[in-house]
Amino acid sequence: MVPKDTRAVFLSNADRQAIERRAGRLHKRQITAGGLGHLNREERERLSSLDSGVGMVQIPDEHRADELAAAVHAEMPWMAAATEHAWHAMRRSVREGHAGFRLPPVILDGTPGIGKSRWAMRLGQLIGAQSTIVDATGESASFGVVGCQRGWTGAGPGRLLELILAKMSGNPILVIDELEKAGKVVSSRGSPFGLAEGLLPLLERDTAANWTCPFYRVRFNMSWVSWILLTNNVALLPDPLLSRCTIIRLKEVPLADLMRFAEREGQARGLSETSISAIIDALASVSPKARARPSLRSVQRMLDLAANLENTQRAM
Repeated sequence: MVPKDTRAVFLSNADRQAIERRAGRLHKRQITAGGLGHLNREERERLSSLDSGVGMVQIPDEHRADELAAAVHAEMPWMAAATEHAWHAMRRSVREGHAGFRLPPVILDGTPGIGKSRWAMRLGQLIGAQSTIVDATGESASFGVVGCQRGWTGAGPGRLLELILAKMSGNPILVIDELEKAGKVVSSRGSPFGLAEGLLPLLERDTAANWTCPFYRVRFNMSWVSWILLTNNVALLPDPLLSRCTIIRLKEVPLADLMRFAEREGQARGLSETSISAIIDALASVSPKARARPSLRSVQRMLDLAANLENTQRAM
């Protein structure tokens, strides 16, 4: 047996202070080596949640990809071209053994009110991916989506990184609505800070894999983010952005599809058959030659009105 050393060890205040200084220097070197030395403690703690990794939504097999595509198509058959694009991406992610699902950047171009944003959010819901929609008319520059360098008013990490940190998701779906209406901010040196320009490095898989957040000045792998860009007039977007995306041009929703949507949505909301029939009859009465044709948005307003009327009657 090894005898215990019963001698007590006493440290002077000077010894303790020297140890603390030594530990502090080692800790600082460790932070600097990790590329976080320029951040304050609160910012480092926030990013530390990523140390153990983030979740990735996967498509388990091609059969599930077929089911998901069929479900989206059944709900919105007029979006068939967009659904086919997503279906091929889902099957490819399975065949190639991807770590997670990623939809190649796509622009859905079409008249307002045909359900582009509804389709995008429904796709994310069915797949199980974290999704968010950004109204480009409220984002005058790229700052709100990709972040802003310190020194600018309202500087921050941007909606993309905020979503990843909040949901711990490595492959979310970012939907940008009415991208062509986003404004621009130009610096005193003449550099553009438009949303379209800010998205460019995130739409290329290689550059997205080593993307640097303007606010944190730390590199992140954003190559698994899915981008769905919605426009009413794709011709207004810059060529560099168009070259990085698949462009899908969508037509107005056929009346027959609008009537089927009204029936299905009305039943899902618990509307009476009388209300649903009234909406369908109103749609059926629209002349094929009419200049002003109903859209998905107008049908949703009709459903909302019917629901309000029925709720009011129940309350009486």
